[in-house]
Amino acid sequence: MRILLTNDDGINAPGLAVAEAIAAELAGPEGEVWVVAPAFEQSGVAHCISYTHPTMIARMGDRRYAAEGSPADCVLAGLYDVMAEARPDLVLSGVNRGNNSAENALYSGTLGGALEAALQGIPAVALSQYFGPANRDLDNSFDAAAGHGAEVVRRILAHDAEGGPGYRLFYNVNFPPVPAQQVRGIRAVPQGLRQGTSFSVEPHVSPSGRRFLWVRGGDQQIATEAGTDAAVNLDGYVSVTPMRADLTAHDALERFRAIE
Repeated sequence: MRILLTNDDGINAPGLAVAEAIAAELAGPEGEVWVVAPAFEQSGVAHCISYTHPTMIARMGDRRYAAEGSPADCVLAGLYDVMAEARPDLVLSGVNRGNNSAENALYSGTLGGALEAALQGIPAVALSQYFGPANRDLDNSFDAAAGHGAEVVRRILAHDAEGGPGYRLFYNVNFPPVPAQQVRGIRAVPQGLRQGTSFSVEPHVSPSGRRFLWVRGGDQQIATEAGTDAAVNLDGYVSVTPMRADLTAHDALERFRAIE
């Protein structure tokens, strides 16, 4: 198996090293693991692509490249430049430092990389590690992802039977905020919404008198509706959420036929 890795935390992020270990286990001794990751952190860029300016790319080592662009740029670079002679069988994006459950998924560069791979017709999994009081101070705060990542991806691929026309599935995986030995299992669940919390901005004035705004996230320890991603994560389970790029609100479409 040939696997392409990217992330949104950057080429030197510790979560990428975890993803490399997961990919090496999946690829096996006869496989290949390639890395094309952002040269600098790209958190929160979602599915952004560098459409109006070029992306510089540099070889950092054997099968390892850094690109001055977004995770989606990195996937495009991997497919059409670095691995152009033979495309990957799988794209893994992550392991993100922090969860991409609930509304976080809409902002996530980690998911943006997986989404771009899916648009290119390649199986893709976004991997993120939820943080909380039980794991943030561990020697390895990615312990749950490291311990269960390869098996979770194997199970996903065993059930990934996509083909034909239409938008391809990709998968949003979030590992719970607990040590690996405390993970209770895997749950296939829909994306949730944290009620009463959201991203916001906080103004600050610099020593020079200029006014700046910092974006702030909401409380990540708020559970979503029972049976959705953040709720099962906070209950100790790995969440797997199948996703598509189709943004149509299919449940509302029939109601809007009346405007025709």
